[in-house]
Amino acid sequence: MRPLDEAPLSRTEQRNPRSASIDRMSTLDLLRLINAEDRQVPVAVADVLPALAAAVELAVAALAGGHRVHYVGAGTSGRIAVLDAAELIPTFGLAPGRVVAHIAGGSHALTNPSEAAEDDEDAGAAAAAEAGEGDLVVGVTASGRTPYVRAALAVARARGAHTVLLSANPASPIATGVDVHVAPDTGPEVLTGSTRMKAGTAQKLMLNAFSTATLVRLGHTYSNLMTDMLASNAKLRDRQLRILAEATGADLDRCRQALRAAAGDAKVAVVTLIAGASAEAAGRALAETDGHVHRALRLLDHHAA
Repeated sequence: MRPLDEAPLSRTEQRNPRSASIDRMSTLDLLRLINAEDRQVPVAVADVLPALAAAVELAVAALAGGHRVHYVGAGTSGRIAVLDAAELIPTFGLAPGRVVAHIAGGSHALTNPSEAAEDDEDAGAAAAAEAGEGDLVVGVTASGRTPYVRAALAVARARGAHTVLLSANPASPIATGVDVHVAPDTGPEVLTGSTRMKAGTAQKLMLNAFSTATLVRLGHTYSNLMTDMLASNAKLRDRQLRILAEATGADLDRCRQALRAAAGDAKVAVVTLIAGASAEAAGRALAETDGHVHRALRLLDHHAA
């Protein structure tokens, strides 16, 4: 493989002719230019949705099989990955450790510049050493050439894990070593090489879509409602009651009673309210259908028939 420092610059690192005069623009014109460039990002992401769908299928298979999903990234990419992994726990009730994020430089790099850490291939290899056969390792790098990510993906693949690369460089020199490469072409940044901008936005959009689609496919919602969310404060407990009411059409008093009977499990409460089943029967049906509410309701309807 050609050394990374001999590879051509990715489009994310090239100069943008539309922003060459930004240091002479008025504030409003500068903001308009940034906004116009930003509007290109969701269009670029839309072009790679088939590849993103393939990545989701790998994640669904890994988690459904009792394995894990690992994110690896450096700098902005790593911070976005950490954010996405952390938010899956309260949003979907996902057990800690099922989706984990590894950032070059460790937790210190979340709030402090750790630019040299992205070159640490040994640390990338060590992060991937936590992955095993059946796991999925997702490398997140705007340039598609970060040594920390490259090493992690290589070790992960050698250990039998599936691998995905999320980049903003369709010509990434490390893409040939992964199962799926998702690479929206976001083009040159307004500020040359500042991939916290369009490339970072693309990564946020892709990870939002990737993780949400994965957890929806695994039954962590009912319709578009967060039935598995962790109601850990007053605001979220109120939201949980509203979710039950939206899902079932029951009034708030009935929802409270059902939630108490279900020991706080909103998904069990949904099934009891819709099917008229006991909390115990609803829990068994959900266990038999891997937590999918629609399937549990069909199962209970079949048993009733």
